Amino acid sequence: MRILYTIIDIETTGNGIKGNKITEIAIFKFDGTQIIDEYTTLVNPQSPIPSFITGLTGIDDQMVRDAPTFAEISQTVLQFTQDCIFVAHAVNFDYGVIKEEFRQLGISFVRKKICTVRLSRKLIPGLQSYSLGKLCSAVKIPLKDRHRARGDAQATTILFHKLVNLPGSEGVIQKFLNARSQEATLPPHLPKSIFDAIPHKPGIYYFKNQKGEIIYVGKAINLKKRVLGHFYDKSTKETRMCRETASIDFELSGSELVALLMESAEIKRHFPTYNSAQKRIGRQYALFTYEDRKGIVHLAYNTLKGVPNPIKVFYNQTDCRAYLEELCKTFSLCPKYCHLQQTNASCSHHKITTCNGICAGEEAIEDYNQKVESAIFSIKSAQSEIRIIREEGRHSNENAVVLIEEGVYKGYGFIDHQLEVSSLEDIAAFIIPQKNTLETQRIVESLLPRSESFVL
Repeated sequence: MRILYTIIDIETTGNGIKGNKITEIAIFKFDGTQIIDEYTTLVNPQSPIPSFITGLTGIDDQMVRDAPTFAEISQTVLQFTQDCIFVAHAVNFDYGVIKEEFRQLGISFVRKKICTVRLSRKLIPGLQSYSLGKLCSAVKIPLKDRHRARGDAQATTILFHKLVNLPGSEGVIQKFLNARSQEATLPPHLPKSIFDAIPHKPGIYYFKNQKGEIIYVGKAINLKKRVLGHFYDKSTKETRMCRETASIDFELSGSELVALLMESAEIKRHFPTYNSAQKRIGRQYALFTYEDRKGIVHLAYNTLKGVPNPIKVFYNQTDCRAYLEELCKTFSLCPKYCHLQQTNASCSHHKITTCNGICAGEEAIEDYNQKVESAIFSIKSAQSEIRIIREEGRHSNENAVVLIEEGVYKGYGFIDHQLEVSSLEDIAAFIIPQKNTLETQRIVESLLPRSESFVL
């Protein structure tokens, strides 16, 4: 049975996939030996073409004003590519944009695909660059009308013709077309062997470009699954990042908590291009105390900037209020004097029924103030503890540990099960010191209730 290929190139309004619109498309139908048909047209994207795109392609709004929309050429594209293998240079971009155009029309577009970047890396190894321009120059392919659909598609067709005639090409192509191979899913510059080496375990991962520079750091409970998720994400940022990715390194963490802490430290160490300034923490809140004119001691909260001597800091108002509610229940405090409800009358907080009546004059002020002092003491005592959080290790013969002293994150480490550890000094020897930041503090406090920990 003869295999048919459609070698395709598109020009678009931008670099992503979602929200990107086609301005020109060229398709060469190829039977492995010769071109048997061709289709090229400008396309009206029904949206403005950015000036930088016009500067690159020469296509402007005036040129596409009377061109057909994608909806008008959709059936032609469907029929032209039917029963053919979709071939393109960095195929996931062209395929993804076309598939999205069809999706918006309510049409399913599914084709087997081959990437000529990945195919070239496999069959012509050792080149400095596999961009279409540099590759064509290396193998002496004339490249006319660069960054126009027909010129690039024609050059890609000549390149593909050369590739299919190289020794071993048939086996490589068959492997690429195997649905389980994931070759068509991976970024064009990423060797499959590197992806295959990533385990299904917790840890952090580094995306690197062709220069070896770290462009993104992430964390995952399942490294392989999370990394693969980037390749399926069609947002503009993810598409650009994946197209630049040429290598992936990883480090195992053993647990989600340690992975989060490792990720935070590495982002602040490398400041990768595709990591947003680390997850900005919203407005912080803090508990404080004051005595009113009646002599009643209040526990209250406000934004951190408005609190001169904070007792405890929180990263959102919800956590702050929830903590105050627990203090009220534990120490029989009054919701009114903990500022959980604003009222001139007695408290009537529906969640808390442990108030002994200070708000109604039924409890002595001295007795109530003593309970507030007990609550404050409990907060400060908890913050003065040396706490060890114990997590799963990177393998079955070790544990991960996180050290917190006086409420401050000190670092993490890994301890083999065979080693006897009985004191803080023993544990400290395995701790990798880390900076305590607002982000690491938030991570530790949010996951502490779910972690196994003990106090020294």
